[in-house]
Amino acid sequence: MSDESNAHTAEDAAPQRVSPLEGLPDQLREKLANLPKSPGIYQFKSKDGKIIYIGKAKNLRNRVRSYFQASNPVDPKRDIMVSKIADLELIVVDSDVEALLLENNLIKEHTPRYNIRLRDDKTYPYIVITNEEYPRVFKTRQVRRDGSRYYGPYTDVKSMNIMLRTIRNIFPIRSCDFAMTEATIAEGKFKICLDYHIDKCEGPCEGFVSKDDYRNTISHVEQLLKGKTLEVQRRLEAEMQHRSEHMEFERAAKLRDRIAALRMYREKQRVATSDFADRDVVAIAREDSDAIGMVLRVRDGKIVGKQHFPFTNVEFESDDGILEYLLQRYYVKTQDIPPEILVPQELENAEALTDWLNERSEQKTGFVVPKIGEKAKLVKLSGSNAKYLLDSMLLQKKKAEDYIPRSVQALERDLRLRTVPRRMDCFDISHFQGAETVASMVVFIDGKPKKSEYRKYKIKSVHGVDDFASMKEVVERRYKRMLEEDLPKPDLIVIDGGKGQLSSAVEVLDALGLREIEIIGLAKRLEEVFLPGESLPVNIPKTSSGLRLLQRIRDEAHRFAIEFHRSRRDAATLQTELQNIDGIGPKRAKQLLETLGSVKAVQDANTEKIAEVVGWSAANAVHAYFHGEPASGDEDNDDIPTSEGEELAP
Repeated sequence: MSDESNAHTAEDAAPQRVSPLEGLPDQLREKLANLPKSPGIYQFKSKDGKIIYIGKAKNLRNRVRSYFQASNPVDPKRDIMVSKIADLELIVVDSDVEALLLENNLIKEHTPRYNIRLRDDKTYPYIVITNEEYPRVFKTRQVRRDGSRYYGPYTDVKSMNIMLRTIRNIFPIRSCDFAMTEATIAEGKFKICLDYHIDKCEGPCEGFVSKDDYRNTISHVEQLLKGKTLEVQRRLEAEMQHRSEHMEFERAAKLRDRIAALRMYREKQRVATSDFADRDVVAIAREDSDAIGMVLRVRDGKIVGKQHFPFTNVEFESDDGILEYLLQRYYVKTQDIPPEILVPQELENAEALTDWLNERSEQKTGFVVPKIGEKAKLVKLSGSNAKYLLDSMLLQKKKAEDYIPRSVQALERDLRLRTVPRRMDCFDISHFQGAETVASMVVFIDGKPKKSEYRKYKIKSVHGVDDFASMKEVVERRYKRMLEEDLPKPDLIVIDGGKGQLSSAVEVLDALGLREIEIIGLAKRLEEVFLPGESLPVNIPKTSSGLRLLQRIRDEAHRFAIEFHRSRRDAATLQTELQNIDGIGPKRAKQLLETLGSVKAVQDANTEKIAEVVGWSAANAVHAYFHGEPASGDEDNDDIPTSEGEELAP
């Protein structure tokens, strides 16, 4: 397995300020000279073909060429990205709206290095009203296209749970998951539960409430989720009056209690504007590579909820770009789009965003940039909330970055290292009597394994048993690649072995100019730690947590190497057994194992199934080998080619 990694450098070094057109490949220069003026998507690629940035444009020619203008003001962050562009790919579309949607989909699919990303990229929960005859209301993280209505996403799970409790307290809706229809209710398939007896449900399962009345209650829930609490209150008051006039006093009393509970809920909401309008208030706060996007939901003039979205990788985007990305990510999932969206600044693609929102909304919507008055105060309030959350996030991030486990600190002290070994690479060699020699590299960061960065190696240049040469090969392959791809450097390299293996690794580091990296050898027999150039081991107390950390990383590297070695040895053993059969060479043995899964499956398979893989002649040979007698079949269909240099027995 080759040494591959998706890791990015923690810091990119800004190139010297030169004309961006200098040194561009001829193919890219030609594309820049022939750009269309149409709207569309542009994708910048690195020299290895990876997409590093995706953007949209009303005019592809103007936008893409703007990245390569020598007259651009100095922007080290942009220059870093431009210096890595080796190729360009375009997708021309018919409209700005198509470009907007396509950009969003492509960014989510490819997650380019220099595009904005949601910091945790988790799936936020929704409140769903199911598409059933008797709908249910509950929280979910899965959005299905089944006709159900979804409200959210809720980035603040606490506020979502408060909303659900409010709904349960005010409206008697069912909490069961029965497949309830008018037919199943008429057949008496369900019985009322405790919720009915404590007035939490009106008993639709036994027909104690009509379908129309139940759906009327669900419509109230829907309006409450949209923030239309005043409208819900008025509708309940009108219904209570109607029930009273028809002398349905018990029903009217229940409605009175719901109205009282709803009024208490409304009193807790903060009055934001005096015009009782519906609007969303969007703002951002940013610092370095992190940002927080904030959406305040104002309904009937009151703040009824807020959602926040943490972003990273924003250093290459303007405030306008971050705002647009926030709007796309939020409104692509929510169904509650108000007629007015307040933003702190003009948006470059406001027209395309407005057209897109109008396609999704039941009403016309638009963006407003308020300068004074209540609306401007709302935008400022949204920005203040975003700044508060950003400061909290950065504080937690700094605490996490500054935290160093005690075992890592102990290791720095015991080995008298120049730096704290927060990132450690450990290598191990595994073989069986010189056969199938493999190596492993495991990575520990802050004392914990980072399994996504583990690597396996097949030793290529060493024949027979030579742990020193094998260690030299794998260390050279790893750190040559590290230099070529600018991967993170380890603070400490741990070699599983004594002075011989350590010396081989040190020789490689010297040749690569990486001698500044700390390196040690850990011998298994007496848990001795060796340093380069020292004949005697370092004396580390057996009770030290630093030594226990070294043992953990060494044991993990050994386990990983053994696991890889066994998988290769088992595969080779199985394939060798099949090759004992006349007419089965390496290629056919591999085909049988890949198709049927194991030697036992080959043994148990009928001749026809084997013949589908290797032909009738070889299938008869397999049957005779395992069962002691040939099988009849159509030998004329033996059309499976042999591998190069493979001879078939007559």
